[in-house]
Amino acid sequence: MVNDTTLLLDLDGVSVIRVERCEDGGRRVHLATADASARACPACGVFSSRVKGSATTRPRDLPYGERGLEFLWHKQRWWCREPACPRKSFTEQIPQIPAGARLTGRLRSAAGRRIRDAGSTVIQAARDLNLSWP
Repeated sequence: MVNDTTLLLDLDGVSVIRVERCEDGGRRVHLATADASARACPACGVFSSRVKGSATTRPRDLPYGERGLEFLWHKQRWWCREPACPRKSFTEQIPQIPAGARLTGRLRSAAGRRIRDAGSTVIQAARDLNLSWP
């Protein structure tokens, strides 16, 4: 699924709801799930039609511009409607941002390449990518 968000941010499966300017000059981007396949249970593959609730995550991504972007992904939590499925509920996920991930796949890959190819430490790779670690 290609939309304007995919073309701009290279994050297929989400769309931009709105963008805010932060006090520090950065931008906060509110995202929503745009891929209907995100409603499929990851355990059994059955598509859900019953929302359990909502969740907001803050996946971190590669730097974009001088200040970078802060993502807020507003997604749904779904009930799995397959009685035999061991998974009763799940949150939406896309290939680039799996459930529970704090970093996008491309940010993890970029950090890994810096460590592997440039011999950087984990801390140096994080600094190079403007990441702060807890």
